[in-house]
Amino acid sequence: MLFADKTLTCRDCGTEFTFTAGEQEFFRSRGLLNEPGRCPACRSARRRGGAPRPEREYHDIVCDGCGKEAKVPFQPRGDRPVYCNECFTKQKEDR
Repeated sequence: MLFADKTLTCRDCGTEFTFTAGEQEFFRSRGLLNEPGRCPACRSARRRGGAPRPEREYHDIVCDGCGKEAKVPFQPRGDRPVYCNECFTKQKEDR
């Protein structure tokens, strides 16, 4: 079976990439029937650790242990004490 280069669009980044005849032969030899949905850059990024994570949102708090201002990676609900890193570590050690 002869293969010809195809231009595909990456589902992650939207760029066009070439699915070469050699790659198609390789896919077929491995029994893979579907064309790749991601460009080589997105495929390698996914293998290295997945898609990039969105930036974490931090919230300003006043520590219930020492009274210092700090940032935490969650939205405090107000029904429990919230501690800075130092006080949180100290609380864990005291248990």
